[in-house]
Amino acid sequence: MPVPSSHWNKEPSISEVLLLVLTSGLLFTVTILLLVPNYFALVDVGFGDNPAYMRVASAIRRWEFAGLNVKHFWGLPYLMAVLSKLTGFSDRTALLLISACASFISVGLAYRLWGGWIAGFFAILNFNWIHCSFLGGSEPLLTALLFAAFLSVRYDRWMLATLLASFGTVVRPLGFFALVGIGLVLWWRREFRKLFLSMLISLAIGGLYVLPLALYFGDPLATVHSYSSNTNRWLFGLPFYAIIKGTLLYPPPVTNLVLSFGWVVFVLTGSIMMIAKQSFRQYSQTHPVEVIFAALYLLAIYSYNLPFWARMSFARFAIPIIPFVLLALEPWIPKDRRLMWGIGLISSVLAAVSAAGLRNTLEILRNAL
Repeated sequence: MPVPSSHWNKEPSISEVLLLVLTSGLLFTVTILLLVPNYFALVDVGFGDNPAYMRVASAIRRWEFAGLNVKHFWGLPYLMAVLSKLTGFSDRTALLLISACASFISVGLAYRLWGGWIAGFFAILNFNWIHCSFLGGSEPLLTALLFAAFLSVRYDRWMLATLLASFGTVVRPLGFFALVGIGLVLWWRREFRKLFLSMLISLAIGGLYVLPLALYFGDPLATVHSYSSNTNRWLFGLPFYAIIKGTLLYPPPVTNLVLSFGWVVFVLTGSIMMIAKQSFRQYSQTHPVEVIFAALYLLAIYSYNLPFWARMSFARFAIPIIPFVLLALEPWIPKDRRLMWGIGLISSVLAAVSAAGLRNTLEILRNAL
């Protein structure tokens, strides 16, 4: 007897969404193993900022910083070093475990915050999210901390939210916008005692973070300066200017161009709908911290002023605000679990091809045939 179509239109449960993440991760990993000779070599030297994170984690674990090139924020390496020290795991294993666990936690929190459809599509649409989840990266940890902060705010646990957002800020600096949202809302509500305590928490976390940098590198803002050490330009400029300039200066392959500008257009469409839809304006009244964060974050990634990275990394930068884009576009999200699973499986394979390299994949297929 055929299953009624309404069965597939029912919102997925959290168990199903997490099963989708697990299935996608396994399929991604298996596909990578078929395409590259050494999965761990791809983690170590062939993917994102992993080499820098592992060097920093190793230095923190030994507390020896001589000759270390300060690069990126150290929140993730600190956690890697602690896990490695407690368990004896390698820095690479710690990175992979933290990234995978944070990915599952992020999706689970997205379910609590926005429901099954948004959590499900958030988990599968972005190749960079799949890469960072199963090859390592700071985005899953940042996203988990931000989503946990938003959930804490909804339960009126402002100090916990501040603590989580502060930790997120030392993972990636744009997490600071969540702290701005918390501070502005507390100020607007005239809850000055909570605001004062929140400021103390964030300043304490920030102070502990910059202290080793000041002591060992003579620059408490060394990780901030690492983002602009190779350029004289401002880190943020006119919206879209660096995206367009980078595309003209560094012409990408057509597939890369279509994918990255697809994300630019998708996020821009969601941004416009956030302003245009009355339902989203009502959402901003009930969840102002989240919307302040999203607005500031969107402006930042549109205005990122390093042309080489502005377009190429846009999809990765957009990860934490994808749920807000999906929320704004919610009436047009196809609510069919068969489609969600189909996209998830296809996306996992394509993400693996992207990570391994399209040329390498075509060469492997050509040799196999």
